[in-house]
Amino acid sequence: MYEIFTEAARLIAEGRRGALATIIGVTGSTPGKESAKLLVRDDGSTVGTVGGGCTESDIWRLAMEVLATERPVRERFRLTAATAAETGLLCGGEFEVYIEPIGNPTVTIFGAGHIAQALVPLLSSLEYRTTVIDDRETFAHPDRFPLASDVRVRDLGACMDGVPQGPNSYLIIVTRGHQHDETVLEQAIATTAGYIGLIGSRGKIGAIFKNLRRRGATEEHLERVHAPIGLPLGSKSPEEIAISIAAELIAHRRGRSLRLAEEPSPESAQPQNGPTPRA
Repeated sequence: MYEIFTEAARLIAEGRRGALATIIGVTGSTPGKESAKLLVRDDGSTVGTVGGGCTESDIWRLAMEVLATERPVRERFRLTAATAAETGLLCGGEFEVYIEPIGNPTVTIFGAGHIAQALVPLLSSLEYRTTVIDDRETFAHPDRFPLASDVRVRDLGACMDGVPQGPNSYLIIVTRGHQHDETVLEQAIATTAGYIGLIGSRGKIGAIFKNLRRRGATEEHLERVHAPIGLPLGSKSPEEIAISIAAELIAHRRGRSLRLAEEPSPESAQPQNGPTPRA
């Protein structure tokens, strides 16, 4: 049991996902006992057991469906005489299993300006774990982000250390300038993050992509980048831009390829580069 919970915590910390199957009720003789658990990682590997045999493989398939849909399920299994003969298990009872998804997305925001301030409370309400990273101590301060899971002061030239980089981790790049955005993006595309978003006008994004291609970035790398970040809602204020970003993260998480009528990115209205922190 300890191993299962430790592994589940590790998956979450690394920005990965899993599905946890627990036997919640038993009648008669079954191979798995009540409260037995099986953790299925997002790569299909497992920790623990709910009794083995053909029912465990059925539970594994259900867990993979839970991973795909992020919706929990309850299922009842009846072990008949035919099942016992097929599997060699001397049992003939029933049991019920509950399978739940684990691992809300972890979101790392590079840039601690006004957009980050507006975005963190939104993501917190969605139960996303957020980390804010900036190279300025006056901006990357816990008092400015009380709902963030972590706030770090880091050199943006080496900012990926300790950042979750699995398929359930999202990287949002909203720094104070083009050069900083490019520096962070070059590191981000080398990760296995499930989502990478870059703010800016199409002209700025095109220039950054051109520079990265010169330094070896492939089209496969760049196709992973959501740019301009956010759904094109005509957003102007930091709060509106934050809503458009949060909406795109939800669409990505739910497997929706959702793009509204394309509009220019509101970069000219992005005050995240302001000289002083906003209260």
